[in-house]
Amino acid sequence: MDALPESLNRLIDGLSDFPGIGKKTAERMAFYLLKSNDGWAQNLAKAIMDVKEQIHECPICHNISDTSPCSICSDTKRDPSLLCVVEDTTDLVVFEKTNHFRGKYHVLGGVLSPLDGIGPEDLHFDTLLERINGEEEVIIATNPNAEGETTALYLAKLLKEHNIKVTRLASGIPVGGDLEYTDEATLVSALEGRREI
Repeated sequence: MDALPESLNRLIDGLSDFPGIGKKTAERMAFYLLKSNDGWAQNLAKAIMDVKEQIHECPICHNISDTSPCSICSDTKRDPSLLCVVEDTTDLVVFEKTNHFRGKYHVLGGVLSPLDGIGPEDLHFDTLLERINGEEEVIIATNPNAEGETTALYLAKLLKEHNIKVTRLASGIPVGGDLEYTDEATLVSALEGRREI
């Protein structure tokens, strides 16, 4: 017989579904929530529901946003001739934290991974091709791992057929690493030293 109430067990199970959160940490979080005042818990619950109800994908770049189009796509001060292609929104956020890149973005929604059944039709390649007009530089900023490199090569071939200048982030980001965990100085260096592929 379990010593904890069923509702608390459900909360612990739900919290332990978060990436990097084990059962013990989820249990500590659940007890913290249990001991917190009702107003704090209600604000947290409302914030979670607001995110689920109000955040959607930008129809242009596929970034997440609560406006349509997103604030980056509607920013007229950004350079429309530079388009940085990233795997997902977390990578876009990393670039934005550098305050260095002033172009626009395109979020693929993942990378090519035949072993996981993810092919070109599962990513936002079609809307990328719709956005380009032949005058841009497309910077491919996928992670420097096997799937990211495969996706970069596929994209480079696809874009070269449309006479687009295609560049790849320079070295400096370790092979096998993730952009999400790369420090800002390394990311700026990689962005400045990008190369055509």
